[in-house]
Amino acid sequence: MTAGLTLPAPAKLNRMLHIVGRRHDGYHELQTLFQFLDHGDNLTLTARRDGEIHLSPALETVTHEDNLVVRAARLLQRASHASSGADIHLEKRLPLGGGLGGGSSNAATTLLGLNQLWQLGLSLERLAALGAQLGADVPVFIHGRAAWAEGIGERLTPVTLDTPWFVVVHPGMSVATPVVFNDPQLTRDSRPITMARALQGGAPEWRNDCESTVRLRYPQVAQALDWLSQYAPSMLTGTGACLFARLDSEQAAQALAAAANQHWHAFVARGLNVSPLHDALGC
Repeated sequence: MTAGLTLPAPAKLNRMLHIVGRRHDGYHELQTLFQFLDHGDNLTLTARRDGEIHLSPALETVTHEDNLVVRAARLLQRASHASSGADIHLEKRLPLGGGLGGGSSNAATTLLGLNQLWQLGLSLERLAALGAQLGADVPVFIHGRAAWAEGIGERLTPVTLDTPWFVVVHPGMSVATPVVFNDPQLTRDSRPITMARALQGGAPEWRNDCESTVRLRYPQVAQALDWLSQYAPSMLTGTGACLFARLDSEQAAQALAAAANQHWHAFVARGLNVSPLHDALGC
């Protein structure tokens, strides 16, 4: 049994997000492009022989058993009949409720990391199926490739996107995804497009259908987005609250991030087509 692993849990961006319908079970039919960033959380996983799952530090707004890291570990234990446990230390850098997929990425890193740590030998397909029980975004982190996603985000086709520099701005508050998806004013009838058309990029295809609803409900997001859009093409990611601007050089991105940090929290990251988690694990 491997002694321990330290692994990244990268952020993602939705380079575009269309809502094309609503299912009878209340979930929304989406079309989106997922891309990873070279920035995110880190998890250190150490094996235990007693079957216990210990996570540190505790998050103020999430109970131990509700944390996706713990839920992922326990799900993997049940599915594989593993008797091992783990001490898991989470270095949290991504904001909660930011639309960067932090919780889903943490869950994916837990599943992939413990699969190796416990020497289970489960395939990516099996791990992705388990991850889908935790959240619609988990499978894309497990497969580790930039992707065109449909359905509720679970039907994935690997794609190659441009890899610009991004400035990501967090306006200092969180957005509750259910609040956005349950808003009666949310656009739910965008016309479906082909993957080929989506990959051509640019307006009007590269937009986020959640953006107008989030702007109305969260004035802080609207203010930050208006400011950021003055300097570069900018958009909401997921249901927010984080925003991102696309830049052509690291120097330009660093300069814009420095200006944004006078008002909010901002960081610079490079877009990636392969998850750094897969690079770390050699997937």
